[in-house]
Amino acid sequence: MELQVPNGNHHDAAVFLEGGTSSQEEKFLQQKDGCSKRAQFTDFEGKTSFGMSVFNLSNAIMGSGILGLSYAMSNTGMILFMILLTCIALLSCYSIHLLLSSAGVVGIRAYEQLGLRAFGHPGKILAAVAITLHNIGAMSSYLFIVKYELPLVIQAFLGQTSSSDDWFMNGNYLIIIVTVCIILPLAMMKHLGYLGYTSGFSLSCMVFFLSVVIYKRFNISCPLEAFGNYSVKTVVPEDACTAKFFTINQETAYTIPILAFAFVCHPEVLPIYTELSNPTKRRMQNIGNVSIFGMFTMYFFTAIFGYLTFYENTEAELLHTYSKGDPLDVLILCVRLAVLVAVTLTVPVVLFPIRRALLQLLFPGKPFCWVRHVIIAVCLLFSVNCLVILVPNIRDIFGITGATTAPTLIFILPGLFYIRIIPTNQEPMNSRPKILAACFSALGFIFITMSLTFIGLDWISGEKRSLGGH
Repeated sequence: MELQVPNGNHHDAAVFLEGGTSSQEEKFLQQKDGCSKRAQFTDFEGKTSFGMSVFNLSNAIMGSGILGLSYAMSNTGMILFMILLTCIALLSCYSIHLLLSSAGVVGIRAYEQLGLRAFGHPGKILAAVAITLHNIGAMSSYLFIVKYELPLVIQAFLGQTSSSDDWFMNGNYLIIIVTVCIILPLAMMKHLGYLGYTSGFSLSCMVFFLSVVIYKRFNISCPLEAFGNYSVKTVVPEDACTAKFFTINQETAYTIPILAFAFVCHPEVLPIYTELSNPTKRRMQNIGNVSIFGMFTMYFFTAIFGYLTFYENTEAELLHTYSKGDPLDVLILCVRLAVLVAVTLTVPVVLFPIRRALLQLLFPGKPFCWVRHVIIAVCLLFSVNCLVILVPNIRDIFGITGATTAPTLIFILPGLFYIRIIPTNQEPMNSRPKILAACFSALGFIFITMSLTFIGLDWISGEKRSLGGH
C-alpha cells in the first residue's frame, strides 16, 4: 500500500501518521531553524532522476568491504562463495522491499522513525544505535586503508624499497593528519547534499580498482614466490596455484559478515526514496534491484580475479597483498592513490547518518546549533581514530561489524518493522508475507549467533593465518 498524498503534493507526507501530526515527525527535518512551516522529508524532494538515484545507492553500497571479498573467497571456495554472495544480494533486495512497504503505510522515510513507529522510543534507540555502530565500523575500515596504504604510497614516491622509522611513514600519524586536514573540514558542512559531488569520483576510483585487479590476474604469474610465504629453499605445495571450489576452515566464519558488511545500504534507502522524482514503491524497488545487481557484479569479478591471482596467499585487505611484489609498481601505486582518495572522501558521508542518529537520540527537537554540530563530529572522528590505532587487523572490523550491525540492519529490523507496521486487517499475523518477514528476522539472529560464535572460537584458538602485519 502506497502513501497517497492529497493533490499529488508530497509536502505533507512527513507529517502524515494515521490521521495525525506526530511531534516526532516534526523533529525529523526542519526546513529552517525555528521555522513555523511544516517539516518535510528533504529540501531537495522529488528532483533526483532514476539514473542518479541508482548511482547514489550504488555509491552507498560500495565501500571498503570490496577489499575483503577475495579473502572471503579464499576461505570458502569459488562455488560456495558464489552461492553465499547471491543469497546475500537477493536477501538485500527483499529487505529493501520490506522497508519500502513499511514506509509506504505510515509515510515515514527515516530508518530511526520507522523504529519509533514500530516499537516506540526503544525501537528508535535500537535503530539509531545499529546505524551508529555500523557506520563507525565503516569509517574505521576506511581509515584502516589509509593507515596501511598511505605509507606504501609515500614509500613508492620516495623511491624506497623498505619502510623506515620516519614519522611520515607511520600510519597512525598519517590518519590523524588526513582526518584533521581533509575529513574534518568536509564533516563540518551543514548538509549532506554538498558532498554529493564526490560520489561519482569515488565510484569511478573503485571501477579503476576492479580494472587493475583483472589486469593483474594475467600479469602476475604463479607460484607467487614474491607474494607468498615461500622462499627459494621452500618446496611450493602442489595445490598452491589451484583454485578450490569448496573450502571450510577457521577463517570461513568471517565470510558471511564480510558479505553482509559489503551490502549494507539500508539506512540510505529511505532518504534516496524521499529525493526521488515521481516516487513510487515499485520505482524505488527497481532502483534497489539495479544497484544491488551492479554491485553484485563488481563484487564477484573483484573477488574471483583477486583470488585467482593470489589463491591461498590472499590477505584480508587485497591491496596489501600486492605490496609483497614490486613496491614501485606504477599501476598499483595509481590504484592505491585512487582507493585512498575514494575512501577518504567517503568518511564524511558516512559520518552524517551517525550525527543525525545521535541528534535524534540526545537532542530531539532542538534547532540546528553549530557548536553541537562540530563537537559531535570531532568526538566521532577522535573515537574512530583511536579505534583504528588500537585494533590490529581490518579483518576484525569487517568481522565484528558484519556479524552484528549488518544483519541487524539488513535482516532483523526490516522484518520486525514490517510485522509491526503493516496493519493486521491488511495482512494478518498468519499471512504468508508476515511469516516470511518473521523468518527473515530469525535468519538475522541465526547469522549473528553463528558468526560471533565462530569468530570467538577463532580468537580464542589464536591460530590465525599471517596477515602481513595487518
